[in-house]
Amino acid sequence: MCVPGCQEALRAGLSRRRFFKGAAAASFAAVAASEPAIAVPRRFRGAVDLTHTMSPDFPTFFGVPGIELEKKFDLKKDGFNLHWWRIIEHAGTHLDAPIHFSENGITAEKIAAETLVVPLAVIDVAAKAGRNADYEVTREDCAAWERRYGRLPANACVAMHSGWARHVSDAAKFTGKDASGVFHFPGFGAEVTEWLLKRRNVTGIAVDTLSLDHGPSKDFKTHRMWLSSGRWGLENVANLDQVPAAGATLVVGVAKVKDATGGPARLIALV
Repeated sequence: MCVPGCQEALRAGLSRRRFFKGAAAASFAAVAASEPAIAVPRRFRGAVDLTHTMSPDFPTFFGVPGIELEKKFDLKKDGFNLHWWRIIEHAGTHLDAPIHFSENGITAEKIAAETLVVPLAVIDVAAKAGRNADYEVTREDCAAWERRYGRLPANACVAMHSGWARHVSDAAKFTGKDASGVFHFPGFGAEVTEWLLKRRNVTGIAVDTLSLDHGPSKDFKTHRMWLSSGRWGLENVANLDQVPAAGATLVVGVAKVKDATGGPARLIALV
């Protein structure tokens, strides 16, 4: 059976006898009709999971379990396994939707799918954060990245790699909460946030800490500026040390829940 266009191709081939013998042209057309479509080649070598495993032990901003699981059905008793979840939207590796810090921002389910697959630019400030737990990413950090790799890609996610992900199993270290209740961990400074908004075409920002703002922040200025502009943010990102500073593609898989201000995300970097 010939696919649409096969007969036309066959007739055209037979009419060009100075290039092909009739039998050869017919044979070619038959083979073309029977072969499956060629798959589009992959443009990446591998995938890196940038997601922490979520559990009741994962450190949270509020100091309470970010998720609780209650087993309601058991395989031996009921024929299948099923849990009920009680979950905080903003716990574990998760996305902040614009509505999280704005009056009229969109909710998580309204974020366009095409804005969740983006170039990834990783700004490495681990050495600086090692010396100063309250470090804030600066314009100079981004300028240094651009001197080496070129202008930040259009619609990119700019991620802060502070090295904080390695502390996730130690809640006291990860949160940095002191005796007076103040948190201490790195984040994006307000100045660089404003610069990214006004001078670069960036879709999202990401951190490997509890918050887009650094720990001591009281006004959450980065949250307020960034999210109110209609962009999204990612917090508690894992394994940023395992992806290149430039060239990877980030895939953000976030729960599509109506009216959600954010939610748990599965982040994958294609490298």
